Amino acid sequence: MAPLRNGPMLNVYPDSLGGTLADVVRFVALPELSGCFQSLYVLPSLYHSDLDRGFSVIDYGLEESLARREDLEALKALGIDLKLDFVLNHMSVRSPQFRDVLANGRASRYADFFIDWNRFWEGKGTPGPDGAIRPDPALLKDMFFRKPGLPYLMVRLPGGEEVPYWNTFYQEVRYPRPTAADLAAALGLAPGDAETLARLAAEGLDAGVRPADLALGAYEPHRAALAAWLEDRRGYLGQMDLDLGSPLVWDFYEDTLRRLADYGAAIVRLDAFAYAPKAPGRKNFLNEPETWDLLAQVRAIADRYGLTLLPEIHARHAEGIHARVAEMGYPAYDFFLPGLLLDAFEGGDAATLVRWIREVREKGLRTVPMLGCHDGIPLLDLEGLLPLDRIEALVRSVVDRGGYVKDLHGQKNLYYQVNATYFSALGESEERLLLARALQLFLPGKPQVWYLDLFAGTNDHEAVAKAGPGGHKEINRTNLDWAAMRAGLERPVVRRQLELLRFRNAFPAFGFDADLAVDDAVPGTLGLTWRRAGCTASLAADLRTAAFRIRATDADGREAFAMEG
Repeated sequence: MAPLRNGPMLNVYPDSLGGTLADVVRFVALPELSGCFQSLYVLPSLYHSDLDRGFSVIDYGLEESLARREDLEALKALGIDLKLDFVLNHMSVRSPQFRDVLANGRASRYADFFIDWNRFWEGKGTPGPDGAIRPDPALLKDMFFRKPGLPYLMVRLPGGEEVPYWNTFYQEVRYPRPTAADLAAALGLAPGDAETLARLAAEGLDAGVRPADLALGAYEPHRAALAAWLEDRRGYLGQMDLDLGSPLVWDFYEDTLRRLADYGAAIVRLDAFAYAPKAPGRKNFLNEPETWDLLAQVRAIADRYGLTLLPEIHARHAEGIHARVAEMGYPAYDFFLPGLLLDAFEGGDAATLVRWIREVREKGLRTVPMLGCHDGIPLLDLEGLLPLDRIEALVRSVVDRGGYVKDLHGQKNLYYQVNATYFSALGESEERLLLARALQLFLPGKPQVWYLDLFAGTNDHEAVAKAGPGGHKEINRTNLDWAAMRAGLERPVVRRQLELLRFRNAFPAFGFDADLAVDDAVPGTLGLTWRRAGCTASLAADLRTAAFRIRATDADGREAFAMEG
């Protein structure tokens, strides 16, 4: 696997800055951004997708309204690496493969491409009222689910066969609203009766009632025919899980990694990989050793195309999964840093942050430290580093500052993430944001910068309200037009972050092979000093006041950079 370079990485959607990837490339080519970033991470809405702003992939072709080949070539010409996503566990129901299943049923070439729930559980449970097997309780007790209920979607195949397919994440069933003309032709009704029945059907479907349960009054004799008409036209939204036992899935993995390399990707983030290996009675999230076997097989493919794999996984620090990923030779996301920095600022104490920094160095972890991101601020991950009461205090603090809690299907003691901009989570203190950025850039690893953090973006409650139920993530996904970007580049907190990024990207003292000294002798303060090739970079920070001082000297002992905050 190609080695991970340690220069800063900007993280965007293709439409985050200006509206298209061409605008993003134009942005990073601005004189103000010169030398700031080594890499660009573009989230997967640059592919053909239909949900979750890109993470429900239809196929890995470019969505040309947002991203074109010319944009990728222009990025390459700037000398900036590209990082892209590959979702291993699932694909959209609108993918060519699943559309083929819907059209051809059991005769589809892709009949085994997705996980047939009943085939998976055959002999290990009893059929429920809808025909889907209810697994024996003993086999379910250790399973991890991302949503309430059993994770399957009942799908109607040609000829009316109902088949449940494994569906870990989002699902939605949609029925058309019949017109009077539809029902007059299909059921042989008079125009007035057809109009009344169409209205009754629409009212019930709008209320979430299934076709077989619609209240039809005097039109009860037409229930079976109406339900059959609706079910034959049933539509779906969601993502269907892939069957790792299918050779076609592995052909798809190969084709996709080849395509991403052809786009110019140097790094590929593996999304939802820990859900992919499944077995009856297992947790079905990070099954071992199957998960590591999957990564090894994918890595063998990636190696053929010179790609660095970055597995993405959230787990409590106490579980040690981050260290396990590193032991396998992969870089790991530093999902602990965002919460540790918030905790350090709130308590004026750097001790736990220092303990984490020392662990990174002692275990030789290659990390990607971050502050904010498209998904939120992870706090569940901190268990094992912080006691639960301090994690709860962080949650309350961020929520009091306008954030939203994302929990695991109603279990309030299992906080997965808090949705807020990092600037708002810091109390919208420019001093804290600048120090947080300086600390991030002085931590070991390859720092990843969320575009809205760079601009000190605040919580976007209007976007959350506009998105409706489940739209909490939009609080930190505000798209910026050129006027907002230009205005932002005039702000001192933005300009000083760019100074820090430019310094971090170019100065030789930093690196996975450089020496790092950590000084926390005075409570509430933190000193970090990097040395390599005769160059030195030092950061002295006071977490209680957010004051800091940076000094760097080159191999000849001359001052190369200085900043105070």
